[in-house]
Amino acid sequence: MILARLLFCFIFLAVGRVSAATAEITAAIIWQPWSDEVFAQAKRENKFVLLDLEAVWCHWCHVMEATTYRDPAVVALLGERYLTVRVDQDSRPDLASRYEDYGWPATVIYAPDGTEIVKKQGYVPPTGMRRLLQAVIDDPSPVATQNIGPDRAATGETVLSLEHRNQLRRQWLAGYDDQQGGWGFSHKFLDADTLEFALHEAARGDSRVEQMARDTFRLQRKILDPVWGGVYQYSAGGTWDEPHFEKIISIQADNLRACALAAVQWGDPVYLETARAIHGYLKKFLTSPEGVSYASQDVDLVPGEHSADYFLLDDAGRRARGVPRIDPHCYARENGWFISALVQLAAVTGEAADRSEAERAAHWVIEHRGLGEGGFRHDEHDTAGPYLGDTLAMGRAFLALHQLTQNPAWLARAEAAAKFIETHFRRVDTAGYTASDATKNSFPGPRPQFDENVNLVRFATGLAQVTGQAEWRAMAGHGLRWLLAPGVTDNRGFYVGGLLLAEEEARTEPVHIMILGGKDDEVAQAMFATALRLPIQHKLVEWWDRREGPPPRGEAIFPELDHAAAFLCANGACSSPLLSVVALEKRLGRLNRP
Repeated sequence: MILARLLFCFIFLAVGRVSAATAEITAAIIWQPWSDEVFAQAKRENKFVLLDLEAVWCHWCHVMEATTYRDPAVVALLGERYLTVRVDQDSRPDLASRYEDYGWPATVIYAPDGTEIVKKQGYVPPTGMRRLLQAVIDDPSPVATQNIGPDRAATGETVLSLEHRNQLRRQWLAGYDDQQGGWGFSHKFLDADTLEFALHEAARGDSRVEQMARDTFRLQRKILDPVWGGVYQYSAGGTWDEPHFEKIISIQADNLRACALAAVQWGDPVYLETARAIHGYLKKFLTSPEGVSYASQDVDLVPGEHSADYFLLDDAGRRARGVPRIDPHCYARENGWFISALVQLAAVTGEAADRSEAERAAHWVIEHRGLGEGGFRHDEHDTAGPYLGDTLAMGRAFLALHQLTQNPAWLARAEAAAKFIETHFRRVDTAGYTASDATKNSFPGPRPQFDENVNLVRFATGLAQVTGQAEWRAMAGHGLRWLLAPGVTDNRGFYVGGLLLAEEEARTEPVHIMILGGKDDEVAQAMFATALRLPIQHKLVEWWDRREGPPPRGEAIFPELDHAAAFLCANGACSSPLLSVVALEKRLGRLNRP
């Protein structure tokens, strides 16, 4: 999720070091997990419910815990009139997607019947919280102006009109900061979908966009940890010089994937060096002994204390003081992102170790997070779910692994994931797919999330192109009808690059490269590696060894040859055979020129 991947902690008041006197307050808040029983209890006792939606890696969440929630007056008000619920947003994708616009910490207050009364973003100091809690008691009317826009049930088209496409592109361009560089003005970071669309436009010959993309990648290196590698989540203050030091797997995966794409498109080793620095950090700090990804590394060495001085130290200096906490949860969704990034890296480098790392992680998730019937749970034990994000991320990872390895078992798993999504997350009354199980009567109710539907369209489109099955094309259309409905993109700002890519992929044929030859044939192997490195994301690369069975989709259109060859195909027809890597590179080079 684009906005959920940003996950910044909004700062409304400068708060210094937490005093010892504050920390010694013994009055405690009784925090409960999110559950239906909390709201049943709220009705019985006529109490409000306060949700503290935090992130375990978030500095201002730590500060709020040590100040606001240790304040005697706040503790007293909460104890008398409220039930208090605390949730780590990483553990509950449904709540995180619902309140992602509010950043972390997010504070939501509900009436006893579950009606949202007020939502607050970021750090709330003790005085502000006291006023807020008393104001709700005095007047529990919902504050409509703070509510996130309603779920839109309208159904749109499956293809953008030229006018609408141009409007979205202008909206995307308007998000670029000409003064400081990069997309976005208050917080600086690299959004993978935005940069992927920029690479796509640059490949088409847009020199202005190419320069914008190059500048963003250059500036992104300012928030790369120079000691351990890995990317800090973002820089504050509208510049690239105020990094917030938390490291989250979604950010690492996005930056790794984007840098690998830039490396192959522009042929500059600096992008691959950056990708390798991120990968090195992941292997040292955020990868479990079993080869799967942990969730995050904390922003603070000591919770609630700023760590800027710490991150100026070298490796020995840091380790002498300790290492910020690692969140050891191994979520299926986050590992799907991790695997997809590793696959992109492996496609660029051609290194077997990168491919093996991706496959090892995928097998672990299948064994330890699989639900059966193609679906995945989020964590080892889920209190709710299933969630779309987990099965979708793993489905996309399986599809990427299939193209990288040409192993049909990965394609079978991708199709099983798609079928699970159709069963559990498709909205039958209108368009789109919901973030939580649409077949369950849960609170808050299932609703679609923008980025998940964008990724679903791209996943379903890719499945349709590999398999030739109409059901997956229909799945992509069902997602697009919600995404293109009136009003859905109104408040997205520049976060529409992924939608522009998804819509174009759904209405156009991919670049289709077919390699014929034995899997042990060195020429065929080199041709396949060359095709994988083609800097075009909307492509279908296949390798058919006649000894392994019939051609993909039963397409009997290829000649009998006694040597390896490559073909470029479209609409059931293929080019003349290309008999050498040089010939293939020359033809592919023409494809990648405007």
